[in-house]
Amino acid sequence: MNPLLNPFSPGAGSQPPELAGRQEILDQALLTLERVKLGRSERSFFLVGLRGVGKTVVLQKILALATQNEYQACLVEAHENKPLSLLLLPQLRRILFSLDSAAQISSKVKRGLRVLKSFMSGLKLKAYDIEVSLDIDSEVGAADSGDLEADLSQVFLALGEAAQDRGTAVAILIDEMQYLSEKELSALIMAIHQMAQKALPVVVIGAGLPQLVGQAVKSKSYAERLLTYPSLGPLSQEAAEHALQEPVRLQGMEFTSEAIQKIIQATQGYPYFLQEWGYQAWKFAEKSPIDAFVIQEASKVALSRLDENFFRARFDRLTPREKDYLRALAEFGEAPQRSGVVAERLGLDVKTAAPLRNSLIKKGMIYSPTHGDTAFTVPLFDKFMMRVIPAFSAQE
Repeated sequence: MNPLLNPFSPGAGSQPPELAGRQEILDQALLTLERVKLGRSERSFFLVGLRGVGKTVVLQKILALATQNEYQACLVEAHENKPLSLLLLPQLRRILFSLDSAAQISSKVKRGLRVLKSFMSGLKLKAYDIEVSLDIDSEVGAADSGDLEADLSQVFLALGEAAQDRGTAVAILIDEMQYLSEKELSALIMAIHQMAQKALPVVVIGAGLPQLVGQAVKSKSYAERLLTYPSLGPLSQEAAEHALQEPVRLQGMEFTSEAIQKIIQATQGYPYFLQEWGYQAWKFAEKSPIDAFVIQEASKVALSRLDENFFRARFDRLTPREKDYLRALAEFGEAPQRSGVVAERLGLDVKTAAPLRNSLIKKGMIYSPTHGDTAFTVPLFDKFMMRVIPAFSAQE
């Protein structure tokens, strides 16, 4: 097969050749964008799902939909070591300048810029090596209290009023939201709430690991009613087949039914893994149809690449004791386990093991699907742990 024509694209956030199984959420996103722009009530939403389900890909697609609908839009990625306000600041500045570039002078846009300048004055930009300037006077008494909840709400309200005055709308997309602190998440949700109350044309769409729902509700009790939390999971049998078969058919090739089944069985239908297996299958195939024997060979390379990159990148961030915890969890398979059972396997009581568990949750390695349960956020990570640490090293 010509490697230049390989249609598959494994990679973090890479757009797949066929975005299968996600049309329902994209349709809902489009409806939300259209209603918000018309000034109609529609809830912002946070996508949730494990690693490898394509949350970033869907966010990028929503960003494109927003742009097509003449939104002022931005996409930022939350970070463990950088405050949300500093991530948003350059994007909000860009959006307000874009609104200000229209021929007609708008007092609402000018005020938005002044409020943003006030907000900037309270941020320690130098500590994060960020250079952002705004040659305008501050709006005294607005967004300058130092209280993130109060200040971020005022910035978003001023932004919404500016967009409304210009007859447009703003979409703020945030990826990896599980890394937001409780204070940041609370401030963001409060801002969303106030904009909804005033029917301002600003929508916030985020994505994060499954623990995001609990984090949101913990930060603000009304978050459960204010937002929706669409869940992204592995693709259905039909969608997975479509994601694999359609791209190769466009190249005049096809998979055999048996080959498709072997890939779905190996990947469990997770979009990232489907792309990796499809990519390797194309490389190994010499002709069409791509059969089960090719998949058998391709699987060895696909798994090796995941071990070296997708899994290893997360594994290498862990302390030795955190690795022990995950190794103990992996012994029970991929299903959620009671935290006490994992602690017992480590030779620890639940309270002693709790800091390890909490640290792994913060690092996005595990989550709690129900109270007291623990599960991996990375599909197939249990099998990876069993491969890289074949003999359990923790104290018996």
